[in-house]
Amino acid sequence: MVVGICRIELHLPGNGSLKGKRSRLKPLLNRLRREFNLSAAEVGHNDAWQSAVIGLATVANDPGRTHTVLERAVHWIETNRPDLQVVDWEIELL
Repeated sequence: MVVGICRIELHLPGNGSLKGKRSRLKPLLNRLRREFNLSAAEVGHNDAWQSAVIGLATVANDPGRTHTVLERAVHWIETNRPDLQVVDWEIELL
């Protein structure tokens, strides 16, 4: 069993409140859960208006499959959510 985790740092340009931040992150996290069948949550910068850290996690038998799913999720955000900027991301396999 291989557990993969991914930490993604996001910048939310033009955002002016925590309410606005949550309204942009909630649909993103729900879509990632549905699209890639993984766990997703906001895990850092909770009180910052224009930045967020989200965490993704998945489990599989193959390390390559685990890495691919997480990498595809990051690239999906970069491609399909132009209102969010991916500042940094890292994948760790356990």
